[in-house]
Amino acid sequence: MPSLTSLPHTIRIFERGWLSSNNILLTGRDEACLVDTGYVTHADQTLSLVRHALGGRPLDRIVNTHLHSDHCGGNAALHAAYACRIAIPAAECAKVAAWDEDALSFNATAQQCPRFTFDEALVPGQSLRMGDLDWLMLAAPGHDPHALLLWCAQEGVLISGDALWQNGFGVVFPELAGEPGFDDVRATLDLIGTLDARLVIPGHGAPFIDVADALQRAHGRLEMLAADPVRNAQNAAKVLLKFLLLERRRIPVTEVATLCATVPLLVRVRERFLHMTGAGLAAWLVRGLVGVRAARLEGDMLVDTDG
Repeated sequence: MPSLTSLPHTIRIFERGWLSSNNILLTGRDEACLVDTGYVTHADQTLSLVRHALGGRPLDRIVNTHLHSDHCGGNAALHAAYACRIAIPAAECAKVAAWDEDALSFNATAQQCPRFTFDEALVPGQSLRMGDLDWLMLAAPGHDPHALLLWCAQEGVLISGDALWQNGFGVVFPELAGEPGFDDVRATLDLIGTLDARLVIPGHGAPFIDVADALQRAHGRLEMLAADPVRNAQNAAKVLLKFLLLERRRIPVTEVATLCATVPLLVRVRERFLHMTGAGLAAWLVRGLVGVRAARLEGDMLVDTDG
């Protein structure tokens, strides 16, 4: 049974803090691959971690589990440094080729992602050789409609992206647009339950071996959100503002209201689910983040409390 101390030597995990996703470096005999590249503001750190781990060896390929900015924001910097190939979910290829930032969600969330290209399209059912191991691509819709799981049956290791964390999963974004998402999350969790995974490397947080317990917690959270979609919308709004606050460190309280009135995802959440004005949502969010000590007020500034 794999554990954090018995992983194959070809797999190295860089556990990152928000804003970045975790990065997984797989070094095989013939090539080195990196799964997910973090957020753009952490790109220099990502590049430093990869360079140190590779010790002068080239990075040959980037593989993205999905194309949210915290998972692909380092693609451009790593490609500039290594001229590596980039593999992305096939359903995203046309959007990336046209660099449609609305379709790619970057504009909708007011998040940054430098433009990158791609060389390979990943489809469910495809197998990739990474770190001298075979990894099967599996569809993992829910958090993102086109997300992929990377499953190594030989080692019982699952790279889950944001489909499963030790304590939950990523925001169910499709539901915010009026598209089905909760059923997709359920199907993805059920799929993970059939894999007999013995170690999960999530997109955020520490790798874990208590997979059955994590699935039970995730199902419980899913049923809570599905029973009251407003909770999913509220959580999405909090996560988005916290992400922007982590990036900027300080945001004028007056600007929070502007963000709530102009950022497309926040507008969608408050109009479709919360029925608030921009100012009303801003006041609610500020109270919420300050109340759980995820932020503090310093005069007219909302200040991040992490880092």
